[in-house]
Amino acid sequence: MSGFHPKLEYLPTEFPVFPLTGALLLPGGKLPLNIFEPRYLAMIQDALAAGRCFGMVQPDRRLAKGDNGPGLYRVGCLGRISSFSETEDGRYLITLAGVMRYSIVEEIAGARGYRRVRAALAGFTADLHLPRPGLPFARAQLLDALRRYFAHAGVEANWDAISALPDAALVVSLCMACPFSPEEKQALLEAPDDAARASALLALLEINAFDPPSDEDDNNQHPKAS
Repeated sequence: MSGFHPKLEYLPTEFPVFPLTGALLLPGGKLPLNIFEPRYLAMIQDALAAGRCFGMVQPDRRLAKGDNGPGLYRVGCLGRISSFSETEDGRYLITLAGVMRYSIVEEIAGARGYRRVRAALAGFTADLHLPRPGLPFARAQLLDALRRYFAHAGVEANWDAISALPDAALVVSLCMACPFSPEEKQALLEAPDDAARASALLALLEINAFDPPSDEDDNNQHPKAS
C-alpha cells in the first residue's frame, strides 16, 4: 500500500489524465507504467514538477471520439508517482500509487499534447481511509476461485506471495492484475466500497474460470504508454 496519505483539501481537482484501455488503478494499488510517447513524457515531467499527481482513466468505446481523442469513462483514479527512473533511450519507468477515485466534471484545456480534466473528489472520500480488514466471505472461497481461474487461464502463480498478502491488498492486487475486460475493470473501479469490490472480484473469477478466451484478451496486457 502507498505510504502517501493526503487530506482531501490538499489534492488537486484539475490534473492531467492518461487514457489507457485495460489499465486499472485502484486506491492503495501500485501500477507500473512504461512511458515513451512524447506527450506523455511531457505529462510526467510536468507532474513531477507539480505534486506528482495525474489521473488514470479508461476510454469508453460506447462514446464517440471527440476533438481531444476518445470519449472517457466518467470515473477514474487519481495517482501519485511514487518512483521513477529514466532509461538511456529517453523513456520513463514509473510506479503510480493509487490515491482516490474521481468523477470527471469536464475536460479542460490540455497542455503539451496531453489531456486535462476538472474533477470532483468529494464523492470518494472513503478511498482515503485505511481499508477495513476482512472480506464479506471466507478468504478460502476467494482462493479456491482464484485457483480455478488460474488453471483455466494456464497461469502459474506464486501462492506463497499470494498467501502472505492481507485481504485488502489481495483484492486490490487481483483486481488490477487479472486480465479482465475493460468493462469488467471499470465495474471493479466503480464498486461502491471494499466489500462490494471483493464480491464483484469473486464473481468475475468464478465466471471467467469457465468462459472461453475472448477477443478482449489483446487489450488486457501489461500496461504500457502508447
